[in-house]
Amino acid sequence: MNRALYVAKTGLEAQTFRLAAISNNIANANTYGYKTGRAEFEDLLYQNVRQPGAQATQDESNTLPSGLQLGTGVKAAGVQKIFTQGNLMMTNNQLDLAIEGRGFFQALDQNGNIMYTRDGSFQINQNGDLVTSSGYLVEPNINIPQDATKITISRDGTVSVKQPGSTQLNQVGQLQIATFINPAGLEAVGQNFFTETTASGAPTVNNADTAEAGAVLQGSLESSNVNTVEELVGMIEAQRTYEMNSKAIKAADGMMQYLNNNV
Repeated sequence: MNRALYVAKTGLEAQTFRLAAISNNIANANTYGYKTGRAEFEDLLYQNVRQPGAQATQDESNTLPSGLQLGTGVKAAGVQKIFTQGNLMMTNNQLDLAIEGRGFFQALDQNGNIMYTRDGSFQINQNGDLVTSSGYLVEPNINIPQDATKITISRDGTVSVKQPGSTQLNQVGQLQIATFINPAGLEAVGQNFFTETTASGAPTVNNADTAEAGAVLQGSLESSNVNTVEELVGMIEAQRTYEMNSKAIKAADGMMQYLNNNV
């Protein structure tokens, strides 16, 4: 196979991959707690025709200052999640929560496994339990009394309610925040959730606003950290790079056609 054709083909695949990552970011620009993904690439193996530093002659003191290395293209290395803080939006909904910091809320899936999210758009189910917008129980479980007239959640995650006949707030639960040494190593599983992996390390769980856990802000939601302007610029770059790789394929094909017609 012609080397130039193969190298340009890998370039087309790489830019298609980059465009897919950009498209996902743009599609989730209004998703609460979404973290932008950055496509990353690495060059493929090289064919060493002449090794840098090799002897140019029989004289050992005469070495080659540069080598002759022919690359074989590029491949996608992964998509890294960028966990910078998104903008905080005031909603004045007493069950909307945002984390001002690097932690995650915890929730239990249908199998009892712990998942992690930055999306704090919580609700109350038919049993009075605090749940995510997907219906998963918040961990640790917090039950809101049916006769509660007001719900107050402090920066340290203390959940209190006001009930008829009482002038004092009654504490009904405590939110806990999980942090990871490498949040980029978390596995995104959809529905605004992440799961722990070996790369992320084990979570450290603390009450909110303590240690490295972020503070909880009631009546706010964290928007996505997608910068739509940067994504549009990246989309144009991917398109132009794709076009250049396609032109390289046409040029290589034209050279082979010329060779076949004149030999």
